[in-house]
Amino acid sequence: MCLCGPVGAQFHWAIVAVERQPIAFRAEICAPKSKVIGSQYVGAVLMKRFLDLSLAGLAAMVLLVPVGVVALLVRLTSPGPVLYWSDRVGRHNQIFKMPKFRSMRTETPAVATHLLSDPKTYLTPIGSFLRKSSLDELPQLWSILKGDMSFVGPRPALFNQDDLVALRTEYGVHELVPGLTGWAQVNGRDELPIPEKVKLDFEYLQRQSLWFDIKILWMTFVKVLHREGVSH
Repeated sequence: MCLCGPVGAQFHWAIVAVERQPIAFRAEICAPKSKVIGSQYVGAVLMKRFLDLSLAGLAAMVLLVPVGVVALLVRLTSPGPVLYWSDRVGRHNQIFKMPKFRSMRTETPAVATHLLSDPKTYLTPIGSFLRKSSLDELPQLWSILKGDMSFVGPRPALFNQDDLVALRTEYGVHELVPGLTGWAQVNGRDELPIPEKVKLDFEYLQRQSLWFDIKILWMTFVKVLHREGVSH
C-alpha cells in the first residue's frame, strides 16, 4: 500500500508497508509538486534557523556563569581538557565536530556508551552528575550558533555508529539537521534500541513544525528535571 502526501513542505513521501520489524514503513523521496511547497519549506527553514540563533544567543548569555562553573569543576576534578570534541554525523551524513563537557576519562574508547563493558568505570568524579543533569550538553550551543545543529532534531550519531546512520539514511532522517534534543530523546533517550530511535526520528520528520518543536523542548525540560532516560 502506498500513500503520498506533503511532509515538511519540501518532499512528498511514499509510505510503503514492508516486512521490516519493528519499523513497518519506509520513506522514499519524491519530487516537490509545486513552487508553493518549495517556498513554504524555505520559509519554515529560515524561521527555524532564526529561532535557533535567537534562543542560542539568549541561552549563551544567561548561562555564561553556570558554564564557567562547570568548566572549572571539570578541570579541577579530572586531568585532561575541559571539552571533548567528538566526530558526529550531521545533515546529509556530513561529519562535524560536536563539543561536550568531558564527563569521561581521556582514555575512554570512542564508542557509544552502551557498548562499553562497564561505563561507570570510565566516568570522571562529576561525570555521572553532568550526564544525568544534561549539563555536559551545554557547549553544543556553539554547534547551534554555527549551524551544525538545531535545538530540536535527531541526536547526532557517532561517526562509527554505522547501523544507526544506515537506518536513518534508509528512512530519510539524514535530511534533518541534528538536534540538542529530539522526539526520540523525550521518549526513552539511552534506553531505546536503534530501530525504535529511528522510528521516532522518522515520526518527527513527518510531524515537524514550530509547535511540535516547542512541545519537545518543554518535554525535555521536564525530563531533565526528573533525570529520566539516562542509564549512566
